[in-house]
Amino acid sequence: MNIKTDSRKIEKGDIFVALKTANGDGHDYINDATIKGASTVVVEHGLYDVETIIVPNTKEYLINYLYNNYYEKIKSLKLIAITGTNGKTTSAYLLWQALNKLGLKSAYIGTIGFYIEDKIKDLNNTTPEINDVYEMLIECTTHQCRYVVMETSSHALEMKRLEGLMFNYAVFTNLTKDHLDYHDNMLSYALAKQKLFKMITKNGKAYVNIDDEYKNYYLLENNNNITYGFGESNYQIIDYSFDDVHTNFKIKNNILEEYQMGLLGKYNIYNVLITIMILKDMGYGYKSIRDIVSKLEAPKGRMETIIFDTNKIIIDYAHTPDAVRNIIMTIKEIAQSKIYVLIGCGGNRDKSKRIEMAKMATDLADYAIFTSDNPRFEKPEDILDDMTCDLKNENYEVIVKREEAIKKGVQLLEKNDILLLLGKGHENYQIINDKKIPFDDKEQVLKIIGR
Repeated sequence: MNIKTDSRKIEKGDIFVALKTANGDGHDYINDATIKGASTVVVEHGLYDVETIIVPNTKEYLINYLYNNYYEKIKSLKLIAITGTNGKTTSAYLLWQALNKLGLKSAYIGTIGFYIEDKIKDLNNTTPEINDVYEMLIECTTHQCRYVVMETSSHALEMKRLEGLMFNYAVFTNLTKDHLDYHDNMLSYALAKQKLFKMITKNGKAYVNIDDEYKNYYLLENNNNITYGFGESNYQIIDYSFDDVHTNFKIKNNILEEYQMGLLGKYNIYNVLITIMILKDMGYGYKSIRDIVSKLEAPKGRMETIIFDTNKIIIDYAHTPDAVRNIIMTIKEIAQSKIYVLIGCGGNRDKSKRIEMAKMATDLADYAIFTSDNPRFEKPEDILDDMTCDLKNENYEVIVKREEAIKKGVQLLEKNDILLLLGKGHENYQIINDKKIPFDDKEQVLKIIGR
């Protein structure tokens, strides 16, 4: 594409749009863009040595330019969007897998990167800026993709990173406390996600978790709504059980159907049910879907398990109070001995969830180690003080350096114990100030246990 918002990506003859974002003002990079060869700049103020287009709102200009010049290239793609606090990555990744296993060439855009057959690249945001989204969608068409499964964050919807796109399927997973540093309150957070459900094609479908207290924000009157969950719904989860390898569950949709999957936990039934519902809507039968579901694998860093003697070390991205609760409750159902939890909280993010996550860990696990996550511009010690300052439980310790904390967690394991390393999941870095320092929980574990 010939239009860019990142001055580092400019090639000779490109148009540079100076966007104002949460991370900075594109007007500060106009000289960098012109030095690299931008022939035109789109700005909200100022005059420059190249052709200058002054507009009231550079974001609106970009949205309209992309739609007018590139939408024809991507309109054949079937777009599937999944939004919610927890479950977006796993749900989207499972659906992407399933579609490809059925021969429906598909792409995935989300937290763990941009995938077609395999990973093409990492992404800085769960849902990238709109021009990056268009670039990826155009690449999907050149690879003959038919479907694109996208995670859609509340930030992206609020910042119009998907404006102008229309979705064939929109899914709401759940809404729990997160991102309140940006949205201020749960109502604003809920309404940001609601925007997706006003971007559905005429014949599109809206899938809404009936068990979530915010469900009515997404059951919009003019949509073709389909509900799912344990409560009375179009796709009702009737029963489930699991061991340390599989989850078995029953779904009622006119008739009762039984499934088995290699992902553990009640919350993963919600995630895989999204795949089941959409495949059914596409016309696939029970036997085909049941076979596909049995073969699906979780994405990297989601309940990723390392066996260590008789113990299990499980790496997961859980970084909200609800996600922490879900994974510990799942593990409690299969645990034979003690459960240890290692967890921290990100810096420069919603502070209100810090004590909640610490309390969840100490209430539900036998012992917790609180440590550094992505401190960003905060001192790790200050974050850990927020987590522990009002904590009534005493079954924990604080080890600031994550590497040392992981080592201590492994040393605590005796027989049939489980260690949960939470918060980082697939991430292979720690964000300290504005730098990404290489750090991978799984690599640290493997080094400690000598593999």
